[in-house]
Amino acid sequence: MKCLLVVAMAAVVAGAGCARLPAGAQDPEDLRAERVRVIESMPVTRPASDFDWSHNAIIRGSRDEPVIALMFTGGSWGDGTMFILDELAERGIKGAFYFTGEFFANPEFRPAIERMVREGHLLGPHGYAHLLYAPWEDRSQTLVTREEFVDDLRMNIEDVARFGVPREEIVWWVPPYEWYNEEIVEWSLAEGMRLHNYSPGTLSHADYTTADAANYRDSDTIFDSIIDFEQSEEDGLNGFLLFTHVGASPARPDPFHYRLPELLDYLEEQGYSFVRVDELLEGAPLLPE
Repeated sequence: MKCLLVVAMAAVVAGAGCARLPAGAQDPEDLRAERVRVIESMPVTRPASDFDWSHNAIIRGSRDEPVIALMFTGGSWGDGTMFILDELAERGIKGAFYFTGEFFANPEFRPAIERMVREGHLLGPHGYAHLLYAPWEDRSQTLVTREEFVDDLRMNIEDVARFGVPREEIVWWVPPYEWYNEEIVEWSLAEGMRLHNYSPGTLSHADYTTADAANYRDSDTIFDSIIDFEQSEEDGLNGFLLFTHVGASPARPDPFHYRLPELLDYLEEQGYSFVRVDELLEGAPLLPE
């Protein structure tokens, strides 16, 4: 079992339990050891085959029920954040938000982040400096050292904790650029963090593109890709981790977040319900084998 890698890299994880971190504990290795203990103590109630995996990270929940988790990331831009939160609040939906160090440090975004915590959304890391972990053309390579990875992730975890999220609840995270490899997943688990990614098949991730870019996808095209996928796939969007950004550059003429109400109307009409990412992925093993 590859899960044993986590134990081998952190011998202190022996034993079960999900104890809270002592308020005064600041030693990085103590914090890491406690995070590892938390993820190792999470009950495994479903087989790995209930989930879709890519490079050892979950990319889709169980297809048994029409349930979707909404996930969002943010870095330099956050123009849609309050609009998104208003829409989720009106419908009683809890989302998952993952941010870079730049986003957390921007005072303009602080009220929105505080609101996320207050309203019960999941808040997690997205990489402090938004590092690229692997080349686009060869995912098997790793572009950062383990020390660089660890330092960056730990700083981003502290970003989250400073907004009042108990450290034992900072478990799930999304890698920068939504791009990673098996080694990054291994290092994540050794840090007591569970990496996941979005479900492929739609163009929802292209909402950051700008009109002057070769990869630009307008919001109509993105919206239609989600509807087409839902209608054409046997399981529709069951167990889907549906991903968009909380903002885009001013160079994008049609921010996709303004289509969120229409999209949620459609999905609710099709009988989908919405849960947080951690609820959708509850009971999953740490690794696919």
